[in-house]
Amino acid sequence: MLNEQTVTKMQSLKLTGMVQAFNELLNNPKRQDLTHEEFVGLLVDAELTCRENRKMQRLLANARLKHQAYLEDIDYRHPRGLHKQTLLELTKCQWIENHQNLLISGPTGVGKTYIACAVGNAVCRAGHTVFYIRAPKLFTTLFQTRADGSYLKVLGRLAKFNLLIIDDIGLSPLNDTERKDLLEIVEERHLDSSTIVASQVPIKDWYQIIGDPTIADAICDRLLHNAFRIELKGESMRKKSEN
Repeated sequence: MLNEQTVTKMQSLKLTGMVQAFNELLNNPKRQDLTHEEFVGLLVDAELTCRENRKMQRLLANARLKHQAYLEDIDYRHPRGLHKQTLLELTKCQWIENHQNLLISGPTGVGKTYIACAVGNAVCRAGHTVFYIRAPKLFTTLFQTRADGSYLKVLGRLAKFNLLIIDDIGLSPLNDTERKDLLEIVEERHLDSSTIVASQVPIKDWYQIIGDPTIADAICDRLLHNAFRIELKGESMRKKSEN
């Protein structure tokens, strides 16, 4: 009866991990000789683990990554100019703490989006907030927010993520509104958070797709400063898998 009351109280306090561990410990004969300190310690460890797992799942759900990708699953055998040491460095997430950026370029099918999502996954698992969005959807969303008056609110929300992933930028040259939007996003995040930008266009040609020289210079200066670069090449990996 006392144990049931204890479980009920823990449930009312939303100590889910502790409830599960409490029941498991009571029903495990090998755990009967635990001291009070050991018993309480195991309960606290179980609750902490449970909360950390819930937080990680919430971060991954909110990130909206296009692929459930993992850095451990990346194929380094395909000749595309991908260096394992660079990704190992990104796994440590010190670059997030330093508010550095990651720029990924390469032709269609070489794995830009997968790599970006794998890095985003690792950043989530390190406890940081991440958000993935394709550039066309990003610009469409910002265009719509001007009509309903939520433009500044959305910009503020984008600025708060520890890591923002902008994929497929430069599928077509940016118009005046889009390049100004991109400048606002980059400016808000500069030196405060990290951004991944993925594009089919080589990094050296980003000035051309942005268009206006003054705005292009401002955007590229902020993105390229102290950034990691992954410049991929070679044939599409999708074609390789179809053969």
